[in-house]
Amino acid sequence: MMCVSVVAITQIEREENTMDLQIDSRNVTMTPRWKTEIESRMADLQAGHDDLIHGRVTLTKNAHHKKSENVAEALVVVTMPGRHTLTARKEEKTFEEAIRAAFFAMAIEVKKFRDKRASKEIRVSPIPLRGVISKLFLKEGYGFLLQDGGGEVYFHRNAVHGMKFEELEDGVEVSFNVEDGEKGPQATTVNPLPSIPGAVDKAAFS
Repeated sequence: MMCVSVVAITQIEREENTMDLQIDSRNVTMTPRWKTEIESRMADLQAGHDDLIHGRVTLTKNAHHKKSENVAEALVVVTMPGRHTLTARKEEKTFEEAIRAAFFAMAIEVKKFRDKRASKEIRVSPIPLRGVISKLFLKEGYGFLLQDGGGEVYFHRNAVHGMKFEELEDGVEVSFNVEDGEKGPQATTVNPLPSIPGAVDKAAFS
């Protein structure tokens, strides 16, 4: 019988952006040392970029194989802008080795993603567009905008400026910039218009 333990769901904060990190284990008890190393290595992936939206790390103790002594498995999954998911899985003799190997592999995948994103010609709206918030998923941390002229645009909580994501409501008027994501258009900045109490339209000063 497999024993699954959710050790922690933490948040890694970098300036304005926050990344949710879930750490769990299967058939093994998570140690404080492993948890600390996982949090540190995930923060290193995020450092200087602030583009990791969600992270999940699972440590699993597998049954012995006749031809292999690698029973410690580390699985690292991260979600990048455009709802793009990257995965790295490594098996080693110890969990320390598995964690290091999995994060090393993930660092390579993240770099490839960032390089591709930087080199790709991205269509960005030259001036802020206008629209209203049409759907909000507060627990999940994202929503959709209905732009003037029709068409929905995805946005993540990290794109919101001028007020907290939790303070948004359906029907709030916003200005926003949009680019092509992996799964369609997404807003890179969302600014509630000045008519909203306490909000500042930063796009007007950019």
